[in-house]
Amino acid sequence: MRCISVYTDNFELFSDMFEDVLALQLGENDEREVEGVTVSDSGEVPDHYIERMSAKPEVVVMKDKTRGITIFQHGKVFEILLPTEETAEVLG
Repeated sequence: MRCISVYTDNFELFSDMFEDVLALQLGENDEREVEGVTVSDSGEVPDHYIERMSAKPEVVVMKDKTRGITIFQHGKVFEILLPTEETAEVLG
């Protein structure tokens, strides 16, 4: 899974810019600013990361099942986990 970090704790702002963030062509460890918010590609995360983060009570978990996207909100960051080709093949 590929992880994109969005550094804000404002859900409304995150929601408004979500599609723009997905449309960015970020390279690995690339960082950009969207609507005054820092967005960065955090690289690949292991598959067990979802289970580990989902178990934490301070983490809000959101899912876009149609696209296989998982979003974590914790502290002042949203993490968007996007399936890679390898992950998509495993998920079927």
